[in-house]
Amino acid sequence: MLTIEEAIARILSACRTTEVANVGLHDALGLCLAEDVVAPYGLPEFANSVMDGYAACAADLAGASAATEKALPLIGESRAGATPAALTPGTTMRIFTGAPIPQGADAVVMQEDVRVANQHVHFKDAPRSLAFVRMQGSDVAQGATVLRAGAMVHAGEIGLLASLGFSRVPVHKRPRVAILSTGDELRDVESERRPFTVVNSNAYALAALVREADAEPWVLPRVADDAEAIAEQIRIGLSADLLLSSGGVSVGDYDMVQDAYKRAHVSLDFWRVAMKPGKPLMFGKGGADGRTPVLGLPGNPASAMVTFELFARPAIRTMLGTATPMRPRVLVELTHSHSHAEGRVELARASLDLGDPYLRATLRENQTSGALSSMVGTDALVILPAEDKSFQEGQILEALMIRPPNSAQFRR
Repeated sequence: MLTIEEAIARILSACRTTEVANVGLHDALGLCLAEDVVAPYGLPEFANSVMDGYAACAADLAGASAATEKALPLIGESRAGATPAALTPGTTMRIFTGAPIPQGADAVVMQEDVRVANQHVHFKDAPRSLAFVRMQGSDVAQGATVLRAGAMVHAGEIGLLASLGFSRVPVHKRPRVAILSTGDELRDVESERRPFTVVNSNAYALAALVREADAEPWVLPRVADDAEAIAEQIRIGLSADLLLSSGGVSVGDYDMVQDAYKRAHVSLDFWRVAMKPGKPLMFGKGGADGRTPVLGLPGNPASAMVTFELFARPAIRTMLGTATPMRPRVLVELTHSHSHAEGRVELARASLDLGDPYLRATLRENQTSGALSSMVGTDALVILPAEDKSFQEGQILEALMIRPPNSAQFRR
């Protein structure tokens, strides 16, 4: 039985980055750049004012003070989007935030620090050169590499790319992820309730997780416990970049997915991982070139979602081209004692609160693999080592953050 780390390494080594496409900025969100981005010009594109005030030459105001004001004639204004006249020596010009610094000026004095009378501006202080001036190229220098290949495109990156004139950028395409659910007991969410059946919730939860990972879900028709029928859907799903199945991966009489994989000519690498929940996890490769990754997730809802976070999400992120596909690990402090069976690492679902100096983790009361409600409001998966049986209130442990800290329901 593999460790979690060994299983992740095998899976990620089999993942290929997707093809490169030039997409518009509105379609680039959540994707990874396929090439470095070099600034064709500097930002700001021209020297401009940081404040509303008055542009002047600092040398003309040398010696100005509250006791000895210096008055300069007001000759015009500089506003955003317009070209100002040159500033002649010994004069000043009204200027607004973001407006270009007129030729001949090298400083801006805030409007709060002057008084205006009879078309003259009276200065009470001597500004330093470049005071409140945002210089051309001070944010981004022309020719600088502003984004590296593999950088994830978020709102800030899109704003920067737009400012630099890039309407389209080369990115790795969103992976297409096929999702297959198996089991005689499953029914569609729209179907009438029937005795001893359950809704195929995994199809919806896994599709949502695929979207959260910035990939494209492709939900295949659910299949009953029939090896050949499952194999046929597997063959169809192998045209995707990644195939996920849920259910039927254990060793019961009606767990037929492993047999179906073999019928579909999927080469199995491993099918058990030393973890809880999610021990019965299959991984293999198939498809026309024998290189499409295939993950068989457990059928129990919480197990399916936890194993997705551990294995499928990093696979998707690797395909997107990021160098950091894993969820971040943080240190957390337990808010209560807890015990579990030794022998396997447990990924315990937990909610997080603010603490000092660590985030405080409260483990969900129901940690069973079928407890779908335990995934609601879960912010992290706390890593409970296999060799320890009990954990104490205040103990510091590692956790995988599965929601950004600012989205957790923090309470003081």
